[in-house]
Amino acid sequence: MGGGAAADRLAVGELLGELPESVHATTDGEIGFAHLTLIARTATAVAQSGTNQQVDETALIEKARELSVGRFRNFCDHARHAADSEAYVDGEKKAVEARTLSIRSGENGMVFLHGRFDPEGGAAIRTALEPLARPNGKEDDRKHDRRLADALIELAMHSSSRSGARPSLHVTTTLETLLQHCGAPAADLDFSIPISAKAVERISCDCSITRILLASDSTVIDVGRSRREPSGSQRKALKVRDRGCRWPGCDRPATWTSAHHVVHWTKNGPTDLSNLVLLCYRHHWMVHEGGWQLVNTNDGRMLTIPPRPSIHSLAYKAELARGPDQPAA
Repeated sequence: MGGGAAADRLAVGELLGELPESVHATTDGEIGFAHLTLIARTATAVAQSGTNQQVDETALIEKARELSVGRFRNFCDHARHAADSEAYVDGEKKAVEARTLSIRSGENGMVFLHGRFDPEGGAAIRTALEPLARPNGKEDDRKHDRRLADALIELAMHSSSRSGARPSLHVTTTLETLLQHCGAPAADLDFSIPISAKAVERISCDCSITRILLASDSTVIDVGRSRREPSGSQRKALKVRDRGCRWPGCDRPATWTSAHHVVHWTKNGPTDLSNLVLLCYRHHWMVHEGGWQLVNTNDGRMLTIPPRPSIHSLAYKAELARGPDQPAA
């Protein structure tokens, strides 16, 4: 039994004799144990308020019969605030002080988040993430938890762009990796394990490049900058032309997109409007790492071509279908 469940039973047990109607309604199946727990906690809070008020057990039971546990919790919170608003504020303060978030790296560079937030802070997080976590088009088959994870990444990627500053990721790569030469090493990304050449290609689509030439002993011998991101006027023109992510069916606005080079600049693709298109984070990833292709038609439409199945993707799908405890054929 977890600590929360034990505390619930303790709260109910301490007030069994003082809440006969609630206990009777629970044993008769009129309300659930979760409702009874909320009634007990509300009665305790009102009794400890020092206002000499008494909880209206009958009114609570009537609401418990008609409301879900979540809505009944809100009703009880209103009752607690009405009985002692100062104690309610103290509870909010304690909840804020109890905020915590840990970030750790695991196997293969996967990052694990574990957090606890007060109701107001949690509401702010959900308000920011839930709109971004809605299904993105009819063919979006991601589960809700995957969409929430993608929404968090998307929020982080574009958080600074609202103030006019472009998001900043620091990637260190060789020219051979940038050009995707065979045998080239992976690239280094701050706070991450090395990333693939495909990831570098996507990130470098809409960024500024700092060129650093090193001698054989790793001494810096030259530093220069090359602009590969659209200019301010080009970005404004892209927003007017594309209005948002150009992927068919996507509703991401322009502020949540990056400028994608249809022909990447490492392959001599120009940074001009005819070779640029706005894509949201997910669809930008699908083009580079996912292997999808974009084709502009003469009438201004954009077609998406799915990738051919690779040996790795087929093997992965077979592994998922087989399950972890079943031997390979």
